[in-house]
Amino acid sequence: MSLLIDIEKKLNGFTLQTTFQADSGITGLLGASGCGKSMTLRCIAGVERPDSGHIELNGITLFDSKKHINLPPQQRHIGYLFQHYALFPNMTVEKNILCGLRHQPDRRKREAECAKMLNWLQLTGLENRRPSQLSGGQQQRVALARMLVNDPALLMLDEPFSALDAHLRVRLQMETKKLLLDVGKPALMVSHSRDEVYHLCDSIAVMDQGKVMQHKETKLLFANPESRCAALLTGCKNLSAARKISEHELEALDWGVRLATALPLRDDLIAVAIRAHYFHPKAAQNLLPIRFQDEMEEPFETILPFRYTSQKENAPALWWRIAKDKKPSPLPEALGVAAVNVLPLYQ
Repeated sequence: MSLLIDIEKKLNGFTLQTTFQADSGITGLLGASGCGKSMTLRCIAGVERPDSGHIELNGITLFDSKKHINLPPQQRHIGYLFQHYALFPNMTVEKNILCGLRHQPDRRKREAECAKMLNWLQLTGLENRRPSQLSGGQQQRVALARMLVNDPALLMLDEPFSALDAHLRVRLQMETKKLLLDVGKPALMVSHSRDEVYHLCDSIAVMDQGKVMQHKETKLLFANPESRCAALLTGCKNLSAARKISEHELEALDWGVRLATALPLRDDLIAVAIRAHYFHPKAAQNLLPIRFQDEMEEPFETILPFRYTSQKENAPALWWRIAKDKKPSPLPEALGVAAVNVLPLYQ
């Protein structure tokens, strides 16, 4: 599968300028609410029309402003799972799924495909229930069945877990990943949750104010986010403005310290990030004196805010996050971080 997106659309407050390519596997669109993630899906599906640009799926042009091509949604062969599933409340489970087969003229084929989906997604016995009589997970499976019954070339999921209670979310993420692997179809998934995209996606496109800032394999993005936006979205708690000192040394301006890096530094360095789990009192590199300020206890971890002794007074404290049973006593007078875990940021 090859999906090519290069579109522009004016929105309230900013202009959507989305450019990226997605191949096989699950691609996540990660960004804050209102950054244009869902609008990108709607433009791909044909629900919204871009002002200009080009959308292509498997060599077939879905939209091209210069060539005046704009295929209607039903001709794009895309399955779209809406954020709140968009099930018809007055229809039964069976009739909701059959809506996905409304263009199949043979009644027997429609019924056979519906029965196949009911069985595959473990909905057998729920055929005559309405959405209000289903759990959140069951509603999601009905919406997936309606989407999959048409054998789409591309699947798109818009915040698929946002309507679920927290205790159901992780279990359904695991079930959804297995389902998508079984289906074997490429997929796009919109989310503002770093945990969801890390669990489910092979690659992630980071979006900010309508633009794709970067697109990387998931683990590579978390290991080296490269931008402030990506660092924050992937959970970095400690960020400082920075300047390059040499190829492998930078100055963290807000923290008042110099840090060695494993990655060679570019001249356009603007900031540095360190994840809260990366600090260690016996680190061989970047071991510097600190002062602890407070303590925040979580169910299984402790957050220990601290400041470097040379840190600016108005700069926020850094976080050290550690498992509760690993918390040292007394607390150390210095913390270090491996050079490989010092993350330079460029935009």
